[in-house]
Amino acid sequence: MSVRELALSVVRRLQKRGFRAYFVGGCVRDELLGKTPHDYDVATDATPEVIETTFARTIPVGRQFGVMLVLENGIQIEVATFRKESGYADGRHPQNVAFSTPEEDAQRRDFTVNGLFLDPVTGTLLDWVGGVQDLKAKVLRTIGDPTERFTEDKLRLLRAIRFAKQLEFTIAPETFSAVQHLAAGLRTVSAERIRDELSKLFSSPNAAIGFDLLIESGLIQHCLPELVPTLTCAQSPDFHPEGTVGQHLRLMLSLMPPPCDGRLPWAVLMHDIAKPMTASTDPVSGSIHFYGHEKIGAEMATDILTRLRFPSKTVEEISTTVLHHMQFKDVRTMRRSTLLRMLARPTFELELALHRLDCLGSHRRLDHYEFMQAKAEEFATEGKLPPPLLKGDDLIALGVSPGPAMGQLLAEVRERQLMGEINTREQALLVVKGRLPA
Repeated sequence: MSVRELALSVVRRLQKRGFRAYFVGGCVRDELLGKTPHDYDVATDATPEVIETTFARTIPVGRQFGVMLVLENGIQIEVATFRKESGYADGRHPQNVAFSTPEEDAQRRDFTVNGLFLDPVTGTLLDWVGGVQDLKAKVLRTIGDPTERFTEDKLRLLRAIRFAKQLEFTIAPETFSAVQHLAAGLRTVSAERIRDELSKLFSSPNAAIGFDLLIESGLIQHCLPELVPTLTCAQSPDFHPEGTVGQHLRLMLSLMPPPCDGRLPWAVLMHDIAKPMTASTDPVSGSIHFYGHEKIGAEMATDILTRLRFPSKTVEEISTTVLHHMQFKDVRTMRRSTLLRMLARPTFELELALHRLDCLGSHRRLDHYEFMQAKAEEFATEGKLPPPLLKGDDLIALGVSPGPAMGQLLAEVRERQLMGEINTREQALLVVKGRLPA
């Protein structure tokens, strides 16, 4: 059974019991745009108690808001009772919730294109907010007063530009003006919610559009302020004919393949983030240099991604990629053992993908990229890359917590293995134990 089939079954069963039930929100929007929805939400006048008695397996994920999950065959459908809300003191949660009509339920939603209801049994489309017209015009507009909608849930500020990027819609002038005026409100939103929206905003395709909208809206200053100096940071035209660091980042984002590793856009954004603070100009040649920007950038990446509550493993992988991204310029003169260690890093594939974009977003020469691709194939064929002697689970068993320290220990063990200094699991464990506190 597909997700849509289960959602249709949910609607049929509720309607059979005499209740109104519709598909609502993004699934309706996407179907009207000819896209396949990732999930389906159902809205109904049945109460949570009725939903519980109608379906065999339910989870009350938000009973106070009338929100239930219906589970069947490993699939879950969110089923919510029509409601109206008021009093958003914390900028997210309503203080007053009352079950209501579908017309009132539509009015509490964020954007007109997300406020459509569809009866999948009859095919009847219900539009009380002008969503169909905005869909046809490809316009993203809040339902009702934009200031009220954004004040209710300040994450909507970021969702507005994310939807515009994702749908390739224009944001209505009054809606975008409200985003700019209220941008500072984003500071009150939890880091996890901001992280998730930014990850969607920077996903491929159209990541560069997301970058533009983040800047134009002023939201960048309140969620990624460290990126602001890159927008005006000049670079030497001989290596970077594209212009500033910010223009370089934008070009790289525009060249990301869809789909791509979710870590890649963050590696792109972080890899040159320390250039503004390390910039220096040669008094003779006039060339601009950024000595040590990769080291400081790795530290900044760790701080930023930790602030956004990324998993420690992801923080470590992206920071490591930033730290090593300048190594590629020297690969043709590296010793074989150095190349082996580089290829053996767990982050090598991410590093290689970043290097490719770094080149395409500047001088467009891919000779080092192609060289490392060939070396990776060569060493793999020769069996020069033995499997690691230890994994993260081995260190956890020794009491090492996941995080940068674990990564450093694993990297040291791997490097000594490739150098031929250790060859067995037992030797590797002795190395780790020797680094642990007594």
